[in-house]
Amino acid sequence: MDNTDILTERVRKYIKKQGLVSTGNEILLAVSGGPDSVCMLYIMHKLSSEMGFSLRLAHLNHGLRGEESERDAAYVAELADNLGLPLCQQKISVKAYQDEHHLSTEEAAREMRYAFLCRTAAEHGAAAVAVGHTIDDNIETVMLHLVRGSGTRGLQGLRPVISRDIAGAGCLRVIRPLLSLSRAETQSYCREAGLSPVQDATNQSTEPLRNRIRLEVLPMLRAINPAFEETILRTAFIAGEEMALLDEVTSQMKAELVIRQDNVLMIEKIEMQRLHPALKRNLLRQMMEELLGGLKDIEARHIESIVQTLDRPAGRRIDLPYKLVFQVDYEHYLLGWGIDALCPYPPCEGEYSLTIGKETVIDGWVVKTEILPSPVGLDLSESTLVAYLDMDKAGSDLAVRTRTEGDQFQPLGMEEAKSLKEFMIDNKIPRSWRARVPLLISGKKILWLVGYRIGQSAKIDEKTRRVLRVEFNLLG
Repeated sequence: MDNTDILTERVRKYIKKQGLVSTGNEILLAVSGGPDSVCMLYIMHKLSSEMGFSLRLAHLNHGLRGEESERDAAYVAELADNLGLPLCQQKISVKAYQDEHHLSTEEAAREMRYAFLCRTAAEHGAAAVAVGHTIDDNIETVMLHLVRGSGTRGLQGLRPVISRDIAGAGCLRVIRPLLSLSRAETQSYCREAGLSPVQDATNQSTEPLRNRIRLEVLPMLRAINPAFEETILRTAFIAGEEMALLDEVTSQMKAELVIRQDNVLMIEKIEMQRLHPALKRNLLRQMMEELLGGLKDIEARHIESIVQTLDRPAGRRIDLPYKLVFQVDYEHYLLGWGIDALCPYPPCEGEYSLTIGKETVIDGWVVKTEILPSPVGLDLSESTLVAYLDMDKAGSDLAVRTRTEGDQFQPLGMEEAKSLKEFMIDNKIPRSWRARVPLLISGKKILWLVGYRIGQSAKIDEKTRRVLRVEFNLLG
């Protein structure tokens, strides 16, 4: 058994152990033309008949390296032709996408590449996309996460199989069959198999952080500890095992504790505060992942900033990437898409007069008023957006506005008026909501704090003859 057979057998065992491929699958191979992807192509081709799967090649020409890019595309086409395998190729312009999305060249190319792979896999019914990441890529990824700032999750490095959500393209299953081989081994495979993979000159540039880690940092670490790579891989394996358990426990808690309303996730403060710090962090991570569809640009520092806010007073908020907002309220923690999503009341500017018996459209609201001839048989608890008032006490000079400085309010059941601000605080109305809660007024008197309580001055009693019914409905 020569060296190529030994490496092929190692990959076969790894594929079976990790359950990467099933009989009858079509696998889309992402082939750049470099040593890793060419080694993957030939090993997977050799295993395909034995393990019962089929192959299709995919190559995206980013057009970033001029003639070299064209050379790579031609080489991949030659490989596909030599092996009699179908090939899907496309040429794109990264620059326009990069400018539109404000990304680095590397980020833009990666996003476009995975979107292309996702579309191609879906078009041809491929079960997964295989990429040629090796042990070296795994080590570089762990180091990259450490440099950029990562929790335990970042230490697990590259996983054998992942599901990747691609914006505008769907969900992609990505497998990494070469994670048991080093880069030196893929290069030796190509040499011994008589293959001449292309070399990407940009890999020698120290401008991308990953390249700098590979070319400068890792050689220094090898000089300090020749076995450091084994240490990193062992740490990554342990981190992966522990994160799998933590994810399972967290998912169960999330199902029990987190409530979703539209684009807002809520959890009771008392329940969150009972959790171990590790569970808090991972729960926040899963909540953000649910809303965002992934965790791109979400770093450990974002999670920590939220954790440090959990014991802060109501009204505290944190702005996160993609305009996501975390907010502390009186009884809940809220995570959602900005202040509009966190408040059930639409903005209401100015003052609007109401005509009894007609519907009035206000910013985001439709207000309906009618006079009922008798208070008999009323359901006073019908809805928090419906109020029944004594018509003669309320009067016909009705209007709607939001709070102003110095507002006084005598809530139902209280003998004296108090500041509206104090009432809102006592009733745990979130600070961010207070400027939006509609007020039904008559002159300077507040008849109803919509959604909360009517005023004492217009309550229905045994002397009430006519009833004013007021109903608020969200527009649309």
